Amino acid sequence: MLWIPDLPAACLFLLLLPCFPGQNGEENEQSTDIISVWEGDSISITCSIKSSEHELGMYLTATIRLVNVIYVSKQNTSYILPALANRINYSEEGGNLRITLHDVQESDSNIYLCAKFVKRKGHHEKLNGTTTIVLVKGKTSGVVEQSPLYANPRQGQSVTITCALKSSHGDDGIFLLKTHVQPERVLHVSSQNASTISPAFANRLEYSKEEKRIVITLHNLQKNDSGIYVCAGVVKNASFLSANRSGTMMLVKEVEEDCRNSSWGIYALSTVVVLLFAALVCCAFHRVNV
Repeated sequence: MLWIPDLPAACLFLLLLPCFPGQNGEENEQSTDIISVWEGDSISITCSIKSSEHELGMYLTATIRLVNVIYVSKQNTSYILPALANRINYSEEGGNLRITLHDVQESDSNIYLCAKFVKRKGHHEKLNGTTTIVLVKGKTSGVVEQSPLYANPRQGQSVTITCALKSSHGDDGIFLLKTHVQPERVLHVSSQNASTISPAFANRLEYSKEEKRIVITLHNLQKNDSGIYVCAGVVKNASFLSANRSGTMMLVKEVEEDCRNSSWGIYALSTVVVLLFAALVCCAFHRVNV
């Protein structure tokens, strides 16, 4: 159930309204950030949404089993989810809202969405901002198995990563996330097998899914594909995202030139130069003798 905070009357029904597209050049943002930390650390999420004179308030919402984490109105009144009240604080910087969550727990792993509500020409509009996927890794074993732990392919080669949920329940979606070195959402496969693939891997990724197991192959790997790839899943009826603790560490090696072929080439070229020089010297002596 989506909780609606105690706000002015104009805001009470905002979340029940359809999401109208941005107008006057104010587009909804679609970017996704990835944060991967260990339990006990702190994280910060910045909701970077253009300011509007008609803005009513700004939300940070956890989208798995929808719940509003924090709401800050234009009148500087705020609401913080009681369960997080002693671990969360925020600051406003211009049109941005920076939320910091301390002493994070595995249950804080979630997909967080920034959104603001504006009123224009008598209509209430919801403008979505940045999506942030937060993975909090605990010291206990999770419900996601992943292999291999390490891969060291050469440029142009392929690597296969297998993700499997150990839970007895089904899944509401499985992710493959690149969490370090240019973090990005590589793949998301829903429980209906609908997929979203990162543009960087659009023509280089294939997968097969069977029940709670997915096999993903990344082709034609390049040096900038190096990083840590983590499987994460949403277990049915769960309220947070479950992720593998270690992930797959991938280091793509550059293709090295064959030194033996290079040496033979240099040797052959040197021999030709020496022979030409000798022929030139002989020709010169012959002319002198004549």
